Amino acid sequence: MTATPSPALLTSLVFALALLASLALKYWLASRQTRAVARHRSAVPAEFAASIDLAIHQRAADYTIARLRVGLLELALAGVVLLLWTLLGGLDALNGVLMNLVGPRPLLQPLALLVAFTVINALIDLPLSLYQTFVIEQRFGFNKMTFRLWLADLLKSTLVGVVIGVPLAAGVLWLMQATGEWWWLWTWGAWAAFSLLMLVIYPTVIAPLFNQFQPLQDESLKDRVTQLMARCGFAAKGLFVMDGSRRSAHANAYFTGFGAAKRVVFFDTLLNQLTPPEVEAVLAHELGHFKHKHIVKRIAGMFAASLIGLALLGWLAQQPWFYAGLGVTPNLPPAMGGAVPNHALALLLFMLAVPLFTFFLSPLMAQLSRKHEFEADAYAATQANAQDLSNALVKLYKDNASTLTPDALYVRFYYSHPPARERIARMGARVQPV
Repeated sequence: MTATPSPALLTSLVFALALLASLALKYWLASRQTRAVARHRSAVPAEFAASIDLAIHQRAADYTIARLRVGLLELALAGVVLLLWTLLGGLDALNGVLMNLVGPRPLLQPLALLVAFTVINALIDLPLSLYQTFVIEQRFGFNKMTFRLWLADLLKSTLVGVVIGVPLAAGVLWLMQATGEWWWLWTWGAWAAFSLLMLVIYPTVIAPLFNQFQPLQDESLKDRVTQLMARCGFAAKGLFVMDGSRRSAHANAYFTGFGAAKRVVFFDTLLNQLTPPEVEAVLAHELGHFKHKHIVKRIAGMFAASLIGLALLGWLAQQPWFYAGLGVTPNLPPAMGGAVPNHALALLLFMLAVPLFTFFLSPLMAQLSRKHEFEADAYAATQANAQDLSNALVKLYKDNASTLTPDALYVRFYYSHPPARERIARMGARVQPV
């Protein structure tokens, strides 16, 4: 008679298979994208030939391939680190070390585990992050940061993380321990409230720590933008220009805030690259997201997904095989109650394991995002000029070195925005010399 595998062993096997499958799929998709971009490097797509020089097209291809190669290194490193944390016992060992250092304290020890895990992961990611910024971005002319500015940003973000993240983590752990079997529902409510609060305070409290935001000074552009927002029924607290050029040559524009705290923010690089009608068209696209309630839908979807995830975690946290199958001791020592689950371990294991499985849902999420982009483009074409939006897109693709020849399957998994030729064709516009 064949023995039935234990639940813990089955958990280990399923986890290992999911890890191998996700790594293999990601490597395959990256190789497809690399081949597609390299194959079309020698010629600009016919519809863009009048607006994009071959040298610019080849720079975009080289930039895309360089980033893909770094991405493969990041992927390999992430896979090794995930195995070390889980099946090879790293998280269990860290938990044991902190148990000896901090002692069996129901709140302090789990909090120390969360903080230590976050710090170690950040240190592991640091070298590739530096390489991405000061080698890849520097080589292609995008990085504008000095090492001193990079270090200042790191210190500021660390301080913000400590001031906000540590109390939040402590509150979550307290709720997990103090509110019984329905802790996941209380935790979800607290997290949802915190997320909405951050939408309000981020634009005025946190973002100014890293960038300068000046009111838009160009009166003609301000009038054009104000009239557009009035036509669209959108009220904002202000129009601001952000010093994006201080860190990067990439351009962007976005809405930030929530409710009465909404702001329109333009990167200074965007204003330097686009004409006023093109800026208006880009903003009309962003207003299309507002008009179609895409942001509200995404927030609602995020809240629904987090509720399902926390409910699942609430069940898994009570299952010894969940811990044992992922390489950690399932229960706290007798001094802490014996059979009481270690909520920090449960939370970390869940955060480590879930992305392996949700990655296979990426095409669905990416497709929904691209659908929203098409809807926003269509709205922009009714409120501004579709040709101006097309011209702006071409300029942004050119200046950001975005490839015009992506692999179709790679797009389905990773692209939140449709490729340029699809967007322009859907709008019924033409690619003009810019």
